Amino acid sequence: MNPDPVDPLDPVDVAIRDESIRLGQFLKLANLIESGSEAKEVVASGRVLVNGEVETRRGRQLVKGDVVALGGQASRVSDESAYDDLPW
Repeated sequence: MNPDPVDPLDPVDVAIRDESIRLGQFLKLANLIESGSEAKEVVASGRVLVNGEVETRRGRQLVKGDVVALGGQASRVSDESAYDDLPW
């Protein structure tokens, strides 16, 4: 199964407090998934891209600037001081 196509030029910035965050946690924070159990499923299935490459490790450490894509949506890990442009 191929990952969903995503426009990597238009990610939503999602601020984190620490220097890094685990992929599973970020998927939930960015509202790309609804629950932690869903994170396990979508990551294991190969549907999540990190910086344009399939990532199957839910515990992968993301740092500021990393772009995570799932289901036609993309979110970029950003600094807490950065503008949060989430639509809600």
